[in-house]
Amino acid sequence: MMWTSIQLAFFRFAAGGKIPPKWFEPDLPSHPERASKTGRLSLEVVSHCWNYSHFLVYQLSSLVLFPPHQLHVTMTVFYSPEDTKTEELLNFFKAIETPNVTWNWQPVAKQALFRRSIGRNRAALATKADWVWFTDCDLMFRESCLDQLSDHLQGRRDALLFPDEERTTDLLAEDNPMLNATQEGPSVLDIDTSSFSSRQITKATGPLQIAHGDVCRAVGYCRNVGIYQQPVDKFAKCHEDRAFRWLLQSQGTPLTLPGVYRIRHIAKGRYSGNDTHNKVRERLRIWQSRWRDRKESGGASS
Repeated sequence: MMWTSIQLAFFRFAAGGKIPPKWFEPDLPSHPERASKTGRLSLEVVSHCWNYSHFLVYQLSSLVLFPPHQLHVTMTVFYSPEDTKTEELLNFFKAIETPNVTWNWQPVAKQALFRRSIGRNRAALATKADWVWFTDCDLMFRESCLDQLSDHLQGRRDALLFPDEERTTDLLAEDNPMLNATQEGPSVLDIDTSSFSSRQITKATGPLQIAHGDVCRAVGYCRNVGIYQQPVDKFAKCHEDRAFRWLLQSQGTPLTLPGVYRIRHIAKGRYSGNDTHNKVRERLRIWQSRWRDRKESGGASS
């Protein structure tokens, strides 16, 4: 346990830029070594889900309701069969034929699912796509999002990109109707966009990381950071998102994309433990969210 804590602390420090990334990832393709693809491109979206089927339903529904026309999407979801609600949802969507979308469900042991970078690394190394969007299951790709992304990707060689704006809800409680729409079983669901507001994004955060396919195949997702490839018994905090940017030597290049929507929520599906502990976590999450909102709106110093 002590050695694990030391490793986690070291890589959080390293990802701040104090350690040369080439020490841990010497094989990052240079800019000229990356393919400059044009025309009809392919994109792999990599998501993961544990006890979040009531969010994942909106992500998968967004592809059914707003299928891309100018590129092909492989929708990859890592999940554990122990999460029966998610498995039921995936079986439902597997039967829905959607233009230019291929469903790709990846069952893994829950201990591997709890370290998000394990699935991301497997997907990155195996991808055949021109680009890979690493995301979370509470994000949606609504009208024109993916087709305009295709326009932006023409001929590019950037290691890492991100949308410069997303539209989000406030932190929703578990009894919010939006989070209880699947109680009678899986279905294709749309959202009321009037409850979402715009947030400016300044770097390629965990759900908004769009990486070049050649980069993914060469370096995976923190493949050489052993601690980020080890299964765990509880859902691990996603510090590897920051390490990924460090290893790619980029905070990401911003893109203007419509249709990027995300549901924010108070309770974490990954939380375990007693109710009192979880309520403390929820209060802390609300405070952190309000602090970030004030900071982004200029109400707090940077």
